[in-house]
Amino acid sequence: MSKQLEYTLPDGTKCAYPAGTSLRQIAADFQPRYTSPIVAAILNNQFLDLLHIPQSGGALRLIDLSDRDGIRVYSRSLSLVLFRAAYEVLPGCKVRIEHSLSKGIYGEIECPNNQPLTEKEVRLIAERMREIIDADEPIIKETVHLEKAIRFFEQEKRLDKVRLLKYKEKPELHIYRCGNYTDYLYGYMTPSTGYLKQFELKYYFPGFILRFPSVESPAAIPKFVEQRKLFRVFFEFEKWGRILEVADVGALNEQIVSGKGGDLIRIAEALHEKKIAQIADQISADRDRIRIILIAGPSSSGKTTFAQRLAVQLRVNGLRPISISIDDYFIDRDRTPLGPDGLPDFECLEAIDLELFNEQITALIQGLPVIMPRYDFQKGKREFRSEPMRITEDQPIIIEGIHGLNDRLTSEIPKDNKFKIYISALTQLNIDDHNRIPTTDNRIIRRIVRDHQFRGHDAIATIGWWPMVRRGEENYIFPFQEEADVMFNSALIYELAVLKTYAEPLLAGITPDYPEHTEAKRLLKFLSYFKPLADDEVPLNSILREFVGSSCFR
Repeated sequence: MSKQLEYTLPDGTKCAYPAGTSLRQIAADFQPRYTSPIVAAILNNQFLDLLHIPQSGGALRLIDLSDRDGIRVYSRSLSLVLFRAAYEVLPGCKVRIEHSLSKGIYGEIECPNNQPLTEKEVRLIAERMREIIDADEPIIKETVHLEKAIRFFEQEKRLDKVRLLKYKEKPELHIYRCGNYTDYLYGYMTPSTGYLKQFELKYYFPGFILRFPSVESPAAIPKFVEQRKLFRVFFEFEKWGRILEVADVGALNEQIVSGKGGDLIRIAEALHEKKIAQIADQISADRDRIRIILIAGPSSSGKTTFAQRLAVQLRVNGLRPISISIDDYFIDRDRTPLGPDGLPDFECLEAIDLELFNEQITALIQGLPVIMPRYDFQKGKREFRSEPMRITEDQPIIIEGIHGLNDRLTSEIPKDNKFKIYISALTQLNIDDHNRIPTTDNRIIRRIVRDHQFRGHDAIATIGWWPMVRRGEENYIFPFQEEADVMFNSALIYELAVLKTYAEPLLAGITPDYPEHTEAKRLLKFLSYFKPLADDEVPLNSILREFVGSSCFR
């Protein structure tokens, strides 16, 4: 009788399988319990693809599309099918994945003879993708030597891969093959194309959007919501990348290795400063109307530094802005609404005393004196200051907080008196043409570094909190981002090369004993693509200083 390996699932269910049984076979037995396809697994805190054959049993978690790791595997595998289909429909074309958009991935296709991409061609690619998926073709993983891979991509004239792999330190890498198409993609895949039945390929001038299920909608493709303002911000950052001559991580590494890192920092920071000055000019030109400046964005966007730099530029224009914290308007802790988990939901709008907030802001912009609150976080209660605040017409109020774009926060203040700014680290820099950098990865690395530097939290704690942080963003920030008058992209094209030296030791300290190990390992692999860049030339007013330290605003 063959040896039996015993596994324990998260709900306590135990099961045993003969040694030599793959995770794919185990997942097939449990698939009826799930509403979306199981695409990977975590065994003893190690993230594994379904083709893996365990050598020992232990704690097993099957990963479907209700998990962000599952979405990564699904979207990556679907992208592989897209690349193959595009090359078959349009031989000689070049596909480039650009960024996330409208619950999907936006990309562009450089057609042969430089012809513009048409809606018909996108439809033909989608039809070919459907054929490949319906055929349930295998996705084959091969381990090859680095030099062999570089030679292959040189022959294929895929120079983005050559640039990237030139700086790879490990001597081997995994490449994936589907049919006659071969590619290098960062991370695991599904075993075959048949797992990828839910997708939509949409023509979106001048490119396409590849859409698929999400964590919030794992069994179906979410409703399409246009994000025109967000698209324009990404387009602007793409233009900045061309100015800096940095199209991808390989090009960034070339600049760093050739000693041009300092120039890169100075130009990237100048682009930031110019954009902030333009926003200040826009507000100042309408100073008689705009009395409230609302700044909102997800975690680790650099909201605090941005607000202070904007205030400096407003002062250059003759205004004297003041800042008010929404936190001071929290209701008493014992009255905070409970979330679905039964715990106090401090991020919901109802955790704020909206009536008092609107009453006081309205009074201030009318020039009336107001006794402002101060929230005591130790007592969980609001107190009031002794001296009244009064402002003049040249003092716009800057309000920073997650609900700034939601009109319910400032329901009693006329729209004409408000100017809304959405800020996020919307990185346009990609690993290469086919491997994008999710903006959430940029932000979690920022937060891991900042939490360690200034909040006394280790990387385990930050990674553990991150899913809760993301849920708050999905509920309270992202639905309102298109309401902004202006969007500011706080990403700096060089920043991950600087953050690398801070984040790597923190992530490396998370051992396989912790559930957070799988995420730490993924982020470490991601950071391994970057050559390090010292922070000694990063200016003291940089948004990056909010995370690495030595900011002149602290």
